[in-house]
Amino acid sequence: MKKKWIAILAFILFPLAAIGIFFTNKMMYIRKLTDEELIKRETDEGHYHHEEFKQLKKEKVCIPSSFGYDLHGYFVPFPHTTRTIVLCHGVTVSLINSVKYMKLFQRLGWNVMLYDHRRHGMSGGKTTSYGYYEKEDLAQVVQWLRQRLGESAIIGIHGESMGAVTTLLYAAKPEASANFYIADCPFASFRDQLVFRLKTDFRLSGHWILPLSDQVLKWRDGYRIKQICPLDVIDEVKEPVLFIHSRHDDYIPCEQSQQLYARKKGDKRLFIAPHGAHAMSFSENKEAYEQEVQAFLQTFKLNEDERGE
Repeated sequence: MKKKWIAILAFILFPLAAIGIFFTNKMMYIRKLTDEELIKRETDEGHYHHEEFKQLKKEKVCIPSSFGYDLHGYFVPFPHTTRTIVLCHGVTVSLINSVKYMKLFQRLGWNVMLYDHRRHGMSGGKTTSYGYYEKEDLAQVVQWLRQRLGESAIIGIHGESMGAVTTLLYAAKPEASANFYIADCPFASFRDQLVFRLKTDFRLSGHWILPLSDQVLKWRDGYRIKQICPLDVIDEVKEPVLFIHSRHDDYIPCEQSQQLYARKKGDKRLFIAPHGAHAMSFSENKEAYEQEVQAFLQTFKLNEDERGE
């Protein structure tokens, strides 16, 4: 009888475990674009020219992560300034995707730090965590810049998609030391985003899959889905935030940024780009995008070389 119940239990649990592993694999090991695919896409869109980037005056940077791997990227200096923008790319891509934003901030006279998130590009790390571990890596990057540029330097962070989530989660940390944040097409809640994607991509309800996957994710990668929720912590962010989202984004709906903007206290701006799909606000609205960034920096007096102490 005992063996029978063990067999029945195994019959029930094995498929559930397999489903949990399947969906957490999709999260943790999401397929990344190859360098060739990304370079072709960014070149075709006019954002990236390989020889130009090779010739660019830049310093290769290697920053140790607190999780035992190295973060790789480049510090691109602009003459006679300490003000610096950190660029955080989205999931599946690499710092190559950040080059278009680098050019924007170079035109405005800023140093630029662009780097690869864990498990992307040249950086180490085995899994993608959608901001949970990435926010701690971002803290190491900002700390490196503070040591180099000084505590009074103006440092901002611009993030796109997962990079925007990472940016907001970092911004809510008590020890965060950046002076402003630009969040381009973040989700407000990882859980809500997963429910949306399950329905859209698999035509499945998340009501039973997510609790199951959540247990497996905690076991496999050490965190819960609910721990990735910018909406829960946005009211902890004291510095100015510019939220950007394409009106017609069908991957992460525009309402996600509107929710974050509504809950954010203090200094903030919201730009809803009229054209473009997910993460295409800049590509499809270049002039308006740059004007919004300039207005944000001017409104909150962020174009100075140093902050007042």
